[in-house]
Amino acid sequence: MPANLPRPHGLYFEEFEPGQRITSPGRTITESDIVSFAGLSGDFTQIHTDAEYSATAGFGQRVAHGLLGLSIASGLSVRTGLLEGTVMAFREVNEWKFVKPVFIGDTIRVDMEVMETKALPRVGGGTVVIKLDVKNQKDETVMRGNWTVLVMSQPE
Repeated sequence: MPANLPRPHGLYFEEFEPGQRITSPGRTITESDIVSFAGLSGDFTQIHTDAEYSATAGFGQRVAHGLLGLSIASGLSVRTGLLEGTVMAFREVNEWKFVKPVFIGDTIRVDMEVMETKALPRVGGGTVVIKLDVKNQKDETVMRGNWTVLVMSQPE
């Protein structure tokens, strides 16, 4: 690594081991999050954006977009520091399940566990499969699945 660049805070590929666990900080979902995501994605489905409609449909209130929850889970995962500066690419989302709705005012966190690693010397790192369990403030799983990320190797 060039001398003028700081050392990444994240773990290098060689530092990941199956069984490692870490929990992210929490983050409260706001109405602004949902409105902003609707504008960004173009998904203005009423269950997300219309309080009157949502009061009489499905869950009795507005629900955060599933992909908004997935996106916030990604950010929370990065906030753990595990991948900060060492992740090369987000490769796959595997077996993702949206288990329960996420509502305005819910606080979610991500419990992460390293499941497997595979060295890829030709790309200067390897893949790390991480199991994620996204939980709300009641400790209920709201979504879960596995991510595969490409992580750089330690510099020589």
